[in-house]
Amino acid sequence: MKIEPISSESEARAEINVNPLNVMQSLKGVLTEAEELTFMNILFSSSASIRSGNFGISRKEVEKQLQIQDDGEKFHSFLIRLNQAVSRYFRVIYDEKRDQVVALMRVPARAARNTLTKESLAILLYMFYQQEVLQHEFTLFDQLLNALGHETTKANQRILLNIDPLKKIGAIEEYDTNSQEKAYQLTAIGANLFSDSFLRRTVEFSQSHQLNKEEVLKFFRRYNLYPKGEQE
Repeated sequence: MKIEPISSESEARAEINVNPLNVMQSLKGVLTEAEELTFMNILFSSSASIRSGNFGISRKEVEKQLQIQDDGEKFHSFLIRLNQAVSRYFRVIYDEKRDQVVALMRVPARAARNTLTKESLAILLYMFYQQEVLQHEFTLFDQLLNALGHETTKANQRILLNIDPLKKIGAIEEYDTNSQEKAYQLTAIGANLFSDSFLRRTVEFSQSHQLNKEEVLKFFRRYNLYPKGEQE
């Protein structure tokens, strides 16, 4: 699933940059030595095979590696310059809600389809809507079962089977509810996995007509898409 560049400026730079690998090889021209090392640590910590269940590093740790403290301007300058250099292949994001700095790799749509089944994608999108739009802290397994498995034979087994790849890529993690109920929570990776274009197409499909960007944002911010007095 391709993730949109952070800004139109970075998108324009990516289009101009016809030899992005050369930029990857010359990061020292964009980043200081400390910043380059910090980027490598972010990449390492974002690997699902290396840091299972603990993806990315905190802002405090990034600032420590950059030898800055409580300097928002320098922190965000680092992220902007880094993304301008590597935006063709990576997007480094800071998820303030989860206090995680994570590197996301761009992949072709076909590769994404080979990684996640449509059932796994449906589960992730359901959790995204619940937690990012409705602001629920977590999603119960029973909620997934009621929403997606009520017409499926062996629903428990099938949903668990499709949750597993989401856990492996670091998109979700188990959440401790201090009860017998099984629950899951999005990670910074899962919350930022969907591109703006994918979300727009998803909303347009559900509404059966094209929507502009403002309408899409209203939908995903749980605003009413319809003017007051107009029936849905």
